[in-house]
Amino acid sequence: MSDARIRRGNTSRLSPRGSSSTGNRAPSRSRALKKRSRLDRIVAMLPFSHATLQRLISGSIVATVGGAAVLAANFLGLPAMARMEFASAMAKAGFEVAKVEVHGVERMDELAVYTIALGQVDRSMVKVDLPKLRQDLMTLGWVKDARVSRRLPDTLVVDIVERQPVAVWQHAGRLDLIDVTGTVLQSVSLSDMPDLPLVVGPNANRQTARLGILLDAAPALKPLLAGATWIGDRRWDLRFQSGETLLLPEGEAEAAAALVNFARMDGSNRLLGRGIVRFDMRDPDKFVLRLPQDRATKDEKADDRKIAIASRDGEV
Repeated sequence: MSDARIRRGNTSRLSPRGSSSTGNRAPSRSRALKKRSRLDRIVAMLPFSHATLQRLISGSIVATVGGAAVLAANFLGLPAMARMEFASAMAKAGFEVAKVEVHGVERMDELAVYTIALGQVDRSMVKVDLPKLRQDLMTLGWVKDARVSRRLPDTLVVDIVERQPVAVWQHAGRLDLIDVTGTVLQSVSLSDMPDLPLVVGPNANRQTARLGILLDAAPALKPLLAGATWIGDRRWDLRFQSGETLLLPEGEAEAAAALVNFARMDGSNRLLGRGIVRFDMRDPDKFVLRLPQDRATKDEKADDRKIAIASRDGEV
């Protein structure tokens, strides 16, 4: 009996050792859980989803293997085949153009941008030729500048800088919206004419910037202008909203001086809006007015009703 008690006692003394070994496992599990929870928090802080992270990891593995394959193929003299295989592998991993984001578009039709960006036969993100894509976008009339970038795993981002329309160019029976450099942006119809000056004549669009500089010499006349005609590739005729036409001389300096003089006379004598048909300032020594037919005097010729006044005193 005593022996039995001793054995039971020994057994009871040994049992805590077993329980202590079991207790040693618990801290290791808690440490593993803490590590996992910390890793989960780090993953949650990343700016993309868990699925995207997995795709990026898969893509990096594919890229590593593909890079090795490219090096091997280059060594064997097969670079084109290697690039094709690498692009195919990346596309299978999810790195394929699926979306296009367009920024900076206000007036132009975005459809033209999407058509160019998605018009590639091969949509692998690796094989997208960004310089070529930008070059194609630059052929659009509205596009002054463009930037194209990849946003992995499947998005092309297109940033557009639009041209600003400043006038409507009338030529060869057409109406085209143009910017300050004379670049044609798009055609417009007579019923949809924007509230912009009309420039008329061959190569008038290429003179738009100089016309703007000319009008800056007499800013008070700018809001009164309806249009301008480029005559003989040499000089301007200006048409005002009140119906009159002002004939300016050749030469930038001469035209600016005449326009300033006309603005001064209009400010003191109110030339515009009095029913005068035309002001002719092509001769620097004369200021010629043409009156409408019903206001012509009896002794004027029917084919040339003009009044010539010396422009020195600036009076009408």
